Amino acid sequence: MDDFALDLHTKILLEEFRAIRPSVEILQKVVMEKLNELVESSGIELNAVESRVKSEQSLVGKLERKGHKYQSVKDVTDLFGARIIVFFNEDVDRIASMAEALFDIDWENSVDKRRIHNYDTFGYNSLHYICKLPVSLYYDPQHPELNAMPFELQMRTALQHVWSVIQHDIGYKSEIDIPVEYKRNISRLAGLLELADNEFSRIRSSVSDYHRRTQLLMKKGQLDQITLDGDTFRTYLSMRPFDNLNRRIAGINQAELHVSSVLHYLKALRHMGLNTLADIEQMLHDDADDAYQLALIQLGSTDIDILSDSVGIQNLCIVHILKTGGTEANLCEFFNLINGRSKQHEVMASYIVEQAQRLAFMNIDKEK
Repeated sequence: MDDFALDLHTKILLEEFRAIRPSVEILQKVVMEKLNELVESSGIELNAVESRVKSEQSLVGKLERKGHKYQSVKDVTDLFGARIIVFFNEDVDRIASMAEALFDIDWENSVDKRRIHNYDTFGYNSLHYICKLPVSLYYDPQHPELNAMPFELQMRTALQHVWSVIQHDIGYKSEIDIPVEYKRNISRLAGLLELADNEFSRIRSSVSDYHRRTQLLMKKGQLDQITLDGDTFRTYLSMRPFDNLNRRIAGINQAELHVSSVLHYLKALRHMGLNTLADIEQMLHDDADDAYQLALIQLGSTDIDILSDSVGIQNLCIVHILKTGGTEANLCEFFNLINGRSKQHEVMASYIVEQAQRLAFMNIDKEK
């Protein structure tokens, strides 16, 4: 960089920056440690946490534009800047609230760019806090200057960050004007990003409301009003509905039950025509004894002493399929849905139908 091309005031400030840069880099390290601890404890899913110490070139550019504002380089509030990028608008506010509890905020110089748009422009959304490191959070007697240095903390969503990068890349924020038709296209795209940001937040809020409603219906026992889907099935399984049947089946050989997930049964249950949690409860009520009898036929003459705790729901489904007029082909499709397609499933289905002939419900029509 050619310092001779700079005016005297800019040269003085640049020299000041060079002198304090090591302290700025120490501040960066300390603040990023605190921020990483904060976001880790928040439980908020993040897109990125990043930081930078201002380069000399960037600082000179700022001083050339606004140098008259600064008596000292220490008056520049973004010599060090950190950025937290989240996925949802409301998480920006959550991170901001945590940052307010962590750092001293200079409210006069902080700005919420989300709230200062003109009615006919989009701008780029971001929340910018000018902060200082409080002594109560961190103090190093060898570097007391760290607590006096301001730094900038930006908080934005991933889409807001995309917009900011696009603006910077195409020079939209520069002093060089661009043709009106380009501005119009940029504004349209920016509006789409803003709409997408708001819609993502609205959808997440709606899903959370749906989850709370289903939890309440479940507590009230109104399972007929709860549609069978991934979320409701997971919650239903947390109530351990098949435990009694599993224990009965395990008792046949005094077997040990091995814990396994049965979430992959959801697709098969829906394929069988079960649409609500009440439908599963009804199947459990109607078919549990026959499912146990089928297990008794399968296990009674064996010495198997370890069973998956999916045995209960599997036998329930098998019995339900057979009771509702299902054939070997239907059983084969059931096994394909829960285990992936395999030629062996045809053999399994045939063998199970043969075993099931000894069950009472399979012989009702024969007796008639």
